[in-house]
Amino acid sequence: MHPYRSHTCGALARSDVGQTVRLSGWVHRKRDHGGVLFVDLRDHYGMTQIVADVDSPALAILEGLRVESVVTIEGNVKARSEGTVNPNLPTGAIEVYARGATVLSAAEELPMPVAGEQEYPEDIRLRYRFLDLRRETLHANIVTRTKVISDMRRRMEGAGFTEYSTPILTASSPEGARDFLVPSRIHPGKFYALPQAPQQYKQLLMVAGFDRYFQIAPCFRDEDPRADRLPGEFYQLDLEMSFVTQEEVWETMEPVIGGVFEAFAEGRSVTPTGSFPRIPYAESMLKYGSDKPDLRNPIEIREVSEEFRESGFGLFEKIVGGGGTVRLIPAPNTADKSRKFFDEMNDWARAEGHAGLGYATRKAGVFGGPIAKNHGEDKMAALFDALGLGPDDGCFFAAGKESQAAKLAGLARTRVAEQLGLIDKDRFELCWIVDFPFYEWDEDNKKVEFSHNPFSMPQGGMDALTNQDPLTINAFQYDLVCNGFEIASGSIRNQSPETMVKAFELVGLSKADVEERFGGLYRAFQYGAPPHGGMAAGVDRIVMLICRAQNLREITLFPMNQRAEDLLMGAPSPAEIKQLRELHVRVIEPSKG
Repeated sequence: MHPYRSHTCGALARSDVGQTVRLSGWVHRKRDHGGVLFVDLRDHYGMTQIVADVDSPALAILEGLRVESVVTIEGNVKARSEGTVNPNLPTGAIEVYARGATVLSAAEELPMPVAGEQEYPEDIRLRYRFLDLRRETLHANIVTRTKVISDMRRRMEGAGFTEYSTPILTASSPEGARDFLVPSRIHPGKFYALPQAPQQYKQLLMVAGFDRYFQIAPCFRDEDPRADRLPGEFYQLDLEMSFVTQEEVWETMEPVIGGVFEAFAEGRSVTPTGSFPRIPYAESMLKYGSDKPDLRNPIEIREVSEEFRESGFGLFEKIVGGGGTVRLIPAPNTADKSRKFFDEMNDWARAEGHAGLGYATRKAGVFGGPIAKNHGEDKMAALFDALGLGPDDGCFFAAGKESQAAKLAGLARTRVAEQLGLIDKDRFELCWIVDFPFYEWDEDNKKVEFSHNPFSMPQGGMDALTNQDPLTINAFQYDLVCNGFEIASGSIRNQSPETMVKAFELVGLSKADVEERFGGLYRAFQYGAPPHGGMAAGVDRIVMLICRAQNLREITLFPMNQRAEDLLMGAPSPAEIKQLRELHVRVIEPSKG
């Protein structure tokens, strides 16, 4: 027999009754029933109940152990009595009577519990991540993550893609975040950058003729953490295709991404492949107040500015007359809601930094609230009829500059749906957001900037760049959204060196700047570059959605905390003087003033 185990802790069944077995694992729980000790023994594969009584030499050994100690148990498989079978456990029909126990590693008193899923301070969980990872839900999430990545690889290979690895030490890239810089010992005063994404490399692979590339790519960005992105590093399903239109990218990737969700849906519905809605960016911002709409939410925002251009409500008249906008957010079937519901929404909007959120109530066709009173019963009725709102529907109003009103309306749409229980949590609703603006106005620097990926192809090409207002140009650029999260972003690339230079000139960079910053790509485009495009899907976000996790740290092995610190390994840490000298680097402490 193997010195540690003949079976795993998830393998034994009623068919094994009578066998002598050897199991090894962690002491998960102990229950002392007065002379009979029950131990739940856990390993990666599952749990088995161990029984030791006064006749067992293992009893004294197991009684003296703390939970999470590692032991080897040798014993006999017995069937559980009818009333003690655990139908929720694969091994629930049997138990192992312990004939002997060997302590492989005794555990000290735990700094945090492993059994159970109770909340615990994050700093403790991250400092003792090796213990945290033993917890059932987190352990299962990590296993699911690995299976999701394996499934992605299989589907990509089935679609004709080949995985290629791109460099980790590279040059700085304009992906919109700060680079992590790596000083060069051999080249004093010069730095490598960790890739924010393999963008240029994958385009160079297309120029080199590899046709269909993919990679589960690590990406590094020195940006502030948020709920849907970890600090420091993340992983994406990166891909590129030659001789394609954006429609072909969508048609190729819907079965891959949709198929992954279907494979791990566990009864949840998934938008059928081939029918992902394609929503223009401008429409998405108007109807949902966001470029990553949650389509599980049935509420649609309405533009009602013209209704208030000549209204009895002076505030809205002033806003509309000054070039602002008024957006209406329906609140369906709220006749039974008290005024408190509507007032609390207004208080919430103010807490979010907005001036407020107006509202109108309606019960059996009768309107209430100051906006309805000032606008008038007839005008409100005509407005509701035009919008298809019912006699027991209320609404909220977001008013102000277009960008501010759109943002508030989008947040309010989400909050109203959550408050009213309108969002079906058992669905994966996927859609493409298309026709993104190529440029945007940078108010701080008073100049035009790229709104997204600078390597995208502008719709209309050189003609649009030469003859259109830059802020009216759209790009062959698209995002894939699921349940309110952007899970992928991509575009058809600009493979013309002349068009590339012109695109960068409009944001203030010269041809010389392009040659200096993107020399490899610029040179490559002069030697026969095929039309190409692709996208990158966020592995972490997809797994988070599949696992119903609320935070990316719940699906990541060894994440950093919100201050970008690895509490387990102690990173970042000071470098030794010798190391700094070898790298020709001097540390300048920030001023304490």
